[in-house]
Amino acid sequence: MTSCLMDAGVLYALIDNSDAHSAAVRHCFAEINGDVVIPVPAITEAAYFVWKNLGQKVLADFAEDLSKMDVRFENPIPQDYVRTAEILRTYNDANLDFVDACIFAMAERLNITKILTIDRRHFGMFRPNHCDAFEILP
Repeated sequence: MTSCLMDAGVLYALIDNSDAHSAAVRHCFAEINGDVVIPVPAITEAAYFVWKNLGQKVLADFAEDLSKMDVRFENPIPQDYVRTAEILRTYNDANLDFVDACIFAMAERLNITKILTIDRRHFGMFRPNHCDAFEILP
């Protein structure tokens, strides 16, 4: 049983049924055989988009739904922030955001190679230290 990390875009697509990726994300999430790890920064990013696009009531529902998800929440540790800074500097021209770089760092620390994301461009171009490339789902 292998773990996979979830990005904010996938978390958002689980909430917003009108999102173009919602059906694929829901199907993939239902088929996962292993632990799903949600980095806490991804929750914050997804919550912002839920609030911005869907409103306060849906944001409150999202907060409550998090407590019911069968996932593991993972906080970054100090070394993740150091690695995040290295990644942002190394990939300066790629226009990475903080949360993606932090997820890269956390995946390396946790030795996770599977990423649930709809951001194939950034997650596909990154070269992790612990594997040749991430396996991107869906």
